[in-house]
Amino acid sequence: MTVSARELNRATLARQLLLEREPLTVPEAIRRVVAIQAQEPASPYLALWSRISDVDPAALDAAFADRTVVRSSLLRLTLHAVHADDHPAVYRAMLPSLRASRLKDRRFTDTGLTAEDLDRLLPSLHRLLVEPHTQAEIESFLEEQLGKHEPRAWWALRMYAPLHHAPTGGPWSFERVRSFVAAPENDLPHDEAVKRLVLRYLAGFGPASVQDIAQFTMLRMKVLREALATLDDDLVGLDGPEGSALLDVPDGPRPAADTPAPVRLLPMWDSILLAYADRSRIIPPELRPEIIRRNGDVLATVLVDGYVAGVWRPVEAGIEVTALGPVDDEAWRQLDTEAQALVSFLADRDPSVYQRYARWWGSLPGGETRVLPT
Repeated sequence: MTVSARELNRATLARQLLLEREPLTVPEAIRRVVAIQAQEPASPYLALWSRISDVDPAALDAAFADRTVVRSSLLRLTLHAVHADDHPAVYRAMLPSLRASRLKDRRFTDTGLTAEDLDRLLPSLHRLLVEPHTQAEIESFLEEQLGKHEPRAWWALRMYAPLHHAPTGGPWSFERVRSFVAAPENDLPHDEAVKRLVLRYLAGFGPASVQDIAQFTMLRMKVLREALATLDDDLVGLDGPEGSALLDVPDGPRPAADTPAPVRLLPMWDSILLAYADRSRIIPPELRPEIIRRNGDVLATVLVDGYVAGVWRPVEAGIEVTALGPVDDEAWRQLDTEAQALVSFLADRDPSVYQRYARWWGSLPGGETRVLPT
């Protein structure tokens, strides 16, 4: 079976709840979309606002508080929000990469500490973090355990130790002062965890290539190919654009290419912008340098007909939308409605969300800019 580029776009939108807002609970929605990048605390809230009907931000507050949804360093060595049921597999699959990102870094090796030194601290750290503790409290604890002040020990451990970020308040549950709590015990074998992660990725983002899975996870190709070799009976193979080889779960939705796609205002670092090696599935190639900045910032984007067509940011009068691609009159009308809803959503939380990234607007190419709602 052959799948066109536009059919791939529609498959992603369907699985990521972007063809229509669905009446799901917050945990159900996060389970469906697999993972939401969360280094900016507002982004999970805005991602859900784009995807589920009548979303109440307090429901995500509650899910973080009772740890139905957890925030942790995971995919691409970055903070993500995932359903608690998915965390064990995602964490165990990513653990070698999380460890290596710190323990092989010169900033750690220059301390004179070894991986074994830190591993010996894990049981006592776990006991401490049965209850949440702030970063300052954890660093003080580690200083007592090590007999010296070495902040890079915590710099390493907070990446790979089995931890969740504990809510600390603020408009989006997590303030700049961080707090941490131990994750539940987890002895899932690594190979089994990788298989589960691959299946979850394909359910949420497929059809996709092996290179796409590697991009999403940052797992080594050898690890992925070993996992895929054991999943032949669970997957289907498809022919993608230009003869590319794609994989998918058998029951994954693949809407027709002409399925209508509504406009959407997506948060910074939305997963659909980062989940593929071939990002033309969502981002026209000529717009990629404007959307994904060289330092890794990924701007809040506007989807028109399923593809990135511009960027948005809050301003005092509402939502400023800058079109970088074609936006017709009907799309502008739809964006006006979306902006009105977004202004209301932000009003009780943080109307000036993402303001610290405003510097990027000075370097955008020319495009029509409107402040919405009009």
